[in-house]
Amino acid sequence: MNKNTLFIGFMLFAIFFGAGNLIFPPNLGLASGQYFWPSIIAFVITGIGLPLLGVVVGALDKEGYIGAINKIHPAFSVVFLVAIYLTIGPLFAIPRTASTSFEMTVTPIINSSSPLWLFVFSVIYFAIVLYLCFNPGKIVDRIGAILTPLLLITILAMIVKGFIDFGGKANTTADPAVYSSNLSGFSKGFTEGYLTMDAIAAIAFSMIVVNAIKATGIKHADDIFKQTAIAGLIAAAALAFIYISLGYIGNHMVLSEETLKQLTENDQNIGAHLLITMAGTGYGAFGKYLLGIIVALACLTTACGLVVAVSEYFHSILPKLSYKTYVIIFTLISFVLSNLGLNAVIKLSIPVLLIVYPVAITTVFLILIGRFVPTRRITQQITVAVVTIESILSVVNANGWMKIPFIEQLPFHEYTLEWFPIAVVTLIIAYIIGYFAKSSNIIVYEKE
Repeated sequence: MNKNTLFIGFMLFAIFFGAGNLIFPPNLGLASGQYFWPSIIAFVITGIGLPLLGVVVGALDKEGYIGAINKIHPAFSVVFLVAIYLTIGPLFAIPRTASTSFEMTVTPIINSSSPLWLFVFSVIYFAIVLYLCFNPGKIVDRIGAILTPLLLITILAMIVKGFIDFGGKANTTADPAVYSSNLSGFSKGFTEGYLTMDAIAAIAFSMIVVNAIKATGIKHADDIFKQTAIAGLIAAAALAFIYISLGYIGNHMVLSEETLKQLTENDQNIGAHLLITMAGTGYGAFGKYLLGIIVALACLTTACGLVVAVSEYFHSILPKLSYKTYVIIFTLISFVLSNLGLNAVIKLSIPVLLIVYPVAITTVFLILIGRFVPTRRITQQITVAVVTIESILSVVNANGWMKIPFIEQLPFHEYTLEWFPIAVVTLIIAYIIGYFAKSSNIIVYEKE
């Protein structure tokens, strides 16, 4: 491993280290009780392992995911990537950065999630986002270069103090409505990892890493793949340490019924409250406010990066509108949705993520399998189509929009993982179909 790869690994860590993701591990730790370890391991798989795999798989084709998914079907590529960019952009991830910032800066001061204060905060927040994205230059890079190390140092300091302050007996009372066994704990952690959105973000971020490696002078395809994998492992190790540590501390914290009721009534996020409590217990009012300010600024740079990425992508496929027009459109959409509040944004994102994640995971694995096992296009098309349909029907059934009895009879339905055995069985059947469908071309991922 060379120095450049180490730097790129830290860059990848900075891209994925969205401050908004920090609210999920401590909340999972608190709620999972005695089922903490299967829950946090599953969370790491979907919150870190799949993003790592996503970045690495993107290096298999010289055109990245755009080229790889085009080989499945051009129309699917456009629809799927549009869904990915909207999900990690104006519909969920960008509004969440503003909502998280508000909950960790203003809420501790006024002790309320007042809609009026949220509106005022979001006006200022997105006005700054709009300005920075209109004039990206090196401003975001410079802010990020300062804030990411500062945020990391602050989180590490809070983790160390958290182990000291909350190093007592672990919480052995899990939420009985969700956790009843190690398997239910694993399934909950697995789907909670969806909320980080990093596995689908990896599809958008993969080419950033590949291009950064190419810029260091590495040109051979196998070397690019190897350095991408190493950079990904560096980022994954850092994220795993932080997520598991915060989850562990959350598992050793106690919230009274009265506090939980008050947080619910005020529509405050429990994970954000736990983080603020960690910082406040460890370093008093100074630590609490410092953490809030740094998280807000880190969320701001994340929001800017996402607005720029989404605007550039849509400008590339629909160039009739200017880049700045897309910036305005996506910033306004994010502003409106952020005013629903953090819990509402997360709640709205869950059905979409339960559809997008299985399709994204299946697509990544199909690309990976196709790299080593000759696979015909029809095999991948059938598998993706079936998983997409099943995921949509599962969400429709789970939300009560339409009763679909056979969905509830599928294996692992009670764990919200029914798509997985469906994907495996469909892939096997589709591979057999592909074997006899000689008219369907074998997919080849071209390398430079």
